[in-house]
Amino acid sequence: MPLHRDDPRSLGGYKLVDRLGAGGMGVVYRARSRSGRDVAVKVVHAQYAEDAVFRTRFRQEIEAVRKVSGAFTAPVIDADPEAARPWMATQYVPGRSLAQQLRDRGPLKGPELRRLALGLVEALRDIHRAGVVHRDLKPANVLMAEDGPRVIDFGISRAAENNTLTETGQMIGTPPFMSPEQFTDARSVGPASDVFSLGALLVFATTGRGPFDADSPYLTAYRVVHDEPVLDGVGQPLREILERCLAKEAAERPGLDELAQDFAAALPEPAAGELPTVTLRPDASDEPDATASRLGAVADPPPATRPGRTRRSLLATTGTVGALVLGLTAYLLLGPGLSDSRSASTSESARWGTLPEGWQPWRTTVYGTAASGVKKALGGGPGGASYGGLSCAMGEGSLYCGGGGTLPVRVEGRTGRIAWRSDPQLSGVELETYGSRILGVLDGVLLYSQAVTDDERGDDTAGVVALDADNGKRLWSRTEESDTLDAAVVGDLLLTPDGNRVTARSPRDGTARWSATLPSGYGCEFHEVEGRPYAACTDTGEKSTDNVLVAIDPADGSTRRVGIPDVDGHILGTFDGDLVFVEYADRESMSAAETEYTTVLLIDPDTGTVRKKKLSGSPRGEAALVHGVLLFASSSGRLAAVSPETGKLLWRTSTTLQQPGAPVADGQGRTVYVSSPSGRAAALDAREGTLLWESSPRADQVVGVPFASKVFLDEGALVVLAPDGTVFSLDPAHPERRTVSG
Repeated sequence: MPLHRDDPRSLGGYKLVDRLGAGGMGVVYRARSRSGRDVAVKVVHAQYAEDAVFRTRFRQEIEAVRKVSGAFTAPVIDADPEAARPWMATQYVPGRSLAQQLRDRGPLKGPELRRLALGLVEALRDIHRAGVVHRDLKPANVLMAEDGPRVIDFGISRAAENNTLTETGQMIGTPPFMSPEQFTDARSVGPASDVFSLGALLVFATTGRGPFDADSPYLTAYRVVHDEPVLDGVGQPLREILERCLAKEAAERPGLDELAQDFAAALPEPAAGELPTVTLRPDASDEPDATASRLGAVADPPPATRPGRTRRSLLATTGTVGALVLGLTAYLLLGPGLSDSRSASTSESARWGTLPEGWQPWRTTVYGTAASGVKKALGGGPGGASYGGLSCAMGEGSLYCGGGGTLPVRVEGRTGRIAWRSDPQLSGVELETYGSRILGVLDGVLLYSQAVTDDERGDDTAGVVALDADNGKRLWSRTEESDTLDAAVVGDLLLTPDGNRVTARSPRDGTARWSATLPSGYGCEFHEVEGRPYAACTDTGEKSTDNVLVAIDPADGSTRRVGIPDVDGHILGTFDGDLVFVEYADRESMSAAETEYTTVLLIDPDTGTVRKKKLSGSPRGEAALVHGVLLFASSSGRLAAVSPETGKLLWRTSTTLQQPGAPVADGQGRTVYVSSPSGRAAALDAREGTLLWESSPRADQVVGVPFASKVFLDEGALVVLAPDGTVFSLDPAHPERRTVSG
């Protein structure tokens, strides 16, 4: 990148040519000596040059690198630690960092991975032989030269016998690649710490994810110290080697000589004449195997399970947390060095759809001021987030939202402007008493149900309302009278309840088309199968085991009962004309935080015939059926794709999102999206499960409503809803673009 205006033009007789990058301690330039030799010059930031500790650390780095020599490190050529702005010149290594290569090309495989692993082992062996511990081995500090990797940046390394800097209590490093002892007792850090970092780095290089990834450096640090590593996607025998590298106790980790032998055996050289493996971009146009599902990968990944995560409160380990806070404060202030963040490559432009005309990235809140109708939210602000989850639907280029304590609003998809907020036209409407639920948008009409609770009388006033979706003007409304049925939009029908009867109505004027009678004493949910509405009904009595499926003719409302198994679960959608039903695990054995699923049932809605398959991998969390594939998002951020036909795992990928909502996919079924309560979003390749990107948090606050975050599609743009009412839209091809206020 070009030099900045305030960058020096020369240092110590070296002409600075351009910038290579910037880190927490300084800037790295490409420079040229008088003889024409290219070198890399690292210069300490001006604000740190007068700091005795930083100057000492930089002097220590120079001494460390001068001690080290080897094929896989960059030797010191010149240095002046006593200059006004201390600097050091090392051999210039043409090539990208490992972080950049992984970001642009994806995880390493075959010969590439072998060369990286063995090269890093040799580099660490040279470093340790010189009596130095690197302490910050990470992808940004590994350069990928043509003849093998180079380990750089010894800015926080130290001689094995030197404890002076660590005795200050400042633990410095990059949390995803730090060892447990770097957080708990920095003075005990030795060569085994670099082995732990090597293990974490190779997991990242193999899968594109770190073994302890989390939403924040603090949570990452806690996982490094207490949790088992997540090694999903790492096959044997490499997995077993990396497990040993990531042992919590330093004494249990293998030595470098042992690792050299193990990696050489686990990652064999290519056969004579064999070309290196080329990793295709996830958007390659090759078709999936005929036996794979519509989204699915062509083969099952190697079995991988995540050990149970420690559920102890952070406060229960006060001493450890105190140490983490001290160390991470230094990390957050000094920065992690060259960025390891991943973003979408411009080469993936073919994956993403066309953005709506006039669209720009935006961010707003459903509780903001509306342009028309009721200007202010109930309670004057985002109080509705405390009175139940939000209910939203995308339709005709806008997002429509309601919820507990929330009047329905329209948020324009192109700009984020709150076009209008609906007047409920009911008495007793207050933040604590009112609730609305968006049903959908049909033929330019927004349909929603609303209720007002009267605590003194102990009853509700409930009804269905139809508004002109464009301007929010009321078209019609009517009361609801049913304890077991809820109004619903199924296909192009609006269904309103009255006792155990359901009536299909015209969205525009509410005219009744037909009525159907459903089983008395049952609670029913409506589903659509190939244009026909079905009511899945469960006995509301004490046993709650008698399940009935009612097929409804959309033309005249005539009904037909179909028997379905008496199991505990719910219908997610349809697959090849069959209803897809997922069965819950035994309620007593499930976590209180999320649902676990055991079985998938495919039910023929005409005959009631059931095909039943056990779900592999014990999926849990939020479930969805997307383009013929079952997707599960667990509270830890792990996504799993399962075939509804076979129950087999297609892929499983860990993200750093916590408590994500139900996954959704784009219209082509190529990309899967999820979001978290903090307002973060993630994109994954639907076929292989490759993590494409994760966005930064955009919510104003994290509201304690798990799994309530949602992603909507607005042509080629994403619209993301957080439980606190924050709504934002981003371009999935460029998720890092800054949003503007709606």
